[in-house]
Amino acid sequence: MTRRRIEIAPSILAADFASLGEAVRAVERGGADVLHVDVMDGHFVPNISIGVPVVASLRKATSLPLDVHLMIEQPEQYVDAFAKAGADRILVHQEATVHLDRVLAMIHEHSIEAGAAINPATPVAMLAEILDRVDTVLVMSVNPGFGGQRFIPGALEKIRQLRELRARYNNGFRIEVDGGVGPENVGELALAGADTLVAGTSIFHTPDPAEAVRQIRQLAGESSVQKV
Repeated sequence: MTRRRIEIAPSILAADFASLGEAVRAVERGGADVLHVDVMDGHFVPNISIGVPVVASLRKATSLPLDVHLMIEQPEQYVDAFAKAGADRILVHQEATVHLDRVLAMIHEHSIEAGAAINPATPVAMLAEILDRVDTVLVMSVNPGFGGQRFIPGALEKIRQLRELRARYNNGFRIEVDGGVGPENVGELALAGADTLVAGTSIFHTPDPAEAVRQIRQLAGESSVQKV
C-alpha cells in the first residue's frame, strides 16, 4: 500500500473579490497546495470571469502554484499571455480547440505544466491520443460556467477510467476534479483516484476557509491509501 499526496486546490472563483488577497492568505494558512483560477469568456461557457491581469496580480500575492483553467474558445491564442502572467499550469478543454496536441505543446514550450479538461458529456476516450503528453487531466464534475453546482456522480467512473489508463500508459499525469467538491464526497473522490481536488464554495463560502481546507485534506487523506 502507498499513500498518495492529495492536492487541495481552492477555486478563487468562489472568493470575495473585494478582499481577494485576504482570501488567498486564508487558504494558505489552511495548507492549500494550489490556487485554481477559472478563466471564462462568455462563449465557451455562459459566464465571464477573470483574465490575465488578475492572474498577474495573484502571482505577486502568493507563492502557491497557479492552476489556470481556460474555459475559453481557441485557447491557443492566450497561452502566451497567461504563461507570462505567471501560470504554473494551464489547462485547456478538449472541446474548445481542434488542435489539442498543438496547444499542449505550446504550453510546454513555456516550461510550465499542460493539462487537458473534459466536460461531463465528453468521454475519457477522447483524450486517449494525448495522455502521454499531459501533466494533468481535469474531469469536470459539473457543467462549467458557474460555481455552486451539484456534483455529477458520473465523474467518479471517469476518474477510475483515467486511473486505469494511467497505469496502462505508464504516465504520471495527475487526475484533477472540479465541481461540487466538498466534505461529503472528497473521500470517495480520493478513493476513485483523484489527485487534485478543486473546491470553491465548500471552502470560501464558510466562516473559516483555512479550517475548510484542513477538513477537506483530512477527509481526503483518510481515503488516499491505494494499492500499487
